[in-house]
Amino acid sequence: MNYSEAIKYLDSFINYEKLPSYDYRASFKLDRMRFLAGLLGNPHENIKAVHITGTKGKGSTSAIISSILKETGFKTGLYTSPHLISFCERIKINGEDIKEEEVAELAGIVKLAVERQNKYKFSFFEIYTAMAFLYFKMKKCDMAVLEVGLGGRLDGTNIIEKPLVAAITPISLEHTHQLGPTIKDIAVEKAAIIKKDCVCISAPQLPEAGEVIRSECSLKGVKLYEVGRDISYESVSTEKNSEIFTVCGIFKKYAHLESKLLGEHQLINAATAIGIAEALRFHDIIIDSVRIKEGIKKARWPGRLEIMSENPYIILDGAQNGASARALKNAIKRTFKFNKLILILGISNDKDVAGICRELSEISDYVILTKANTPRAEDPTSIKRYINKDSQLTGSVTEAVAFGRKIAKKDGLVLITGSLFVVGEARKRLMAHS
Repeated sequence: MNYSEAIKYLDSFINYEKLPSYDYRASFKLDRMRFLAGLLGNPHENIKAVHITGTKGKGSTSAIISSILKETGFKTGLYTSPHLISFCERIKINGEDIKEEEVAELAGIVKLAVERQNKYKFSFFEIYTAMAFLYFKMKKCDMAVLEVGLGGRLDGTNIIEKPLVAAITPISLEHTHQLGPTIKDIAVEKAAIIKKDCVCISAPQLPEAGEVIRSECSLKGVKLYEVGRDISYESVSTEKNSEIFTVCGIFKKYAHLESKLLGEHQLINAATAIGIAEALRFHDIIIDSVRIKEGIKKARWPGRLEIMSENPYIILDGAQNGASARALKNAIKRTFKFNKLILILGISNDKDVAGICRELSEISDYVILTKANTPRAEDPTSIKRYINKDSQLTGSVTEAVAFGRKIAKKDGLVLITGSLFVVGEARKRLMAHS
């Protein structure tokens, strides 16, 4: 199997990331994921894992702790989703994407195993998660950082029985059709990654989410450390290319930290990652503060307040709900100086369209509405109902980016956001024309 054949094979499985709606509890089954892992020799069983869920910041937090572990000298696997441009982005070791030929090799191994049974039909996410576990085992990774795809309780990554640390980034309303209509419902799904004998690190939470997490930790006898209570952070200065800040952790203070991930919300993610690094001490893994500092400085996470060019600024960010749009709005205001902001906006149809538009309209002078090439994309005409600024409808991300660049002045800012699908397509185009 070559890479294009492997992608064709992977695309033959149902992919819930691309579906506008589905029955979550009927579609997601951990027994099915465990069965698939069993066909492959249970490659997940002896992995030393950090398991991360949440609504906002779970990818960034995963990238930061992965970078810290790499700097410490651990051969570190990182599994995240979705990807922006290439499937290879989802599986990394020490910050390097899996190679196309390795994806093809793993897909071939999985295909042989899957064809030996007729009990289950698997999903794309289950197949790719199994490939990640297999890859980390084959490459003899010392540690693996696993980002939950959706929720936590029924997510394919949750076959990990003994994570060293379970971390929960800020929880807000998302995927309400699948996870439940309230913050409490969503928190219950996400808190299910907390397992006996792990340590739990939680970012600041809304009261009802914090209550669920504390209750779950208490029930399972798990040590819980919370950012905002046991771990604190303070911004020192903000520049266009970095955040300078201080974190008081569980065991020590980390002064004058530097992060290339921009926005105050990234300070929360960094503080959460420091909490994870310190929590490993309870498993006899002690990480030096110099390595923590270096890991934070070297962490990268594309498509999150990413500066693609200047004069004018072209910024990419995958804000996908009202809370993350608010964080993006605040980050733009505190980080960049510009004359007029042109917003290129495309939103998936299962997202809080009204909430995202409300937050981002406030800082926009002109809005270009678009849609990604996915069945989940909301029609730009429907989004327009929630926009109270001058706007233009476009039929594709390529058209929107071209128009945005054409009308932007040198002292302006073009912000491309609303969906990671939009961000991925825009990033691919901008990189091709850089």
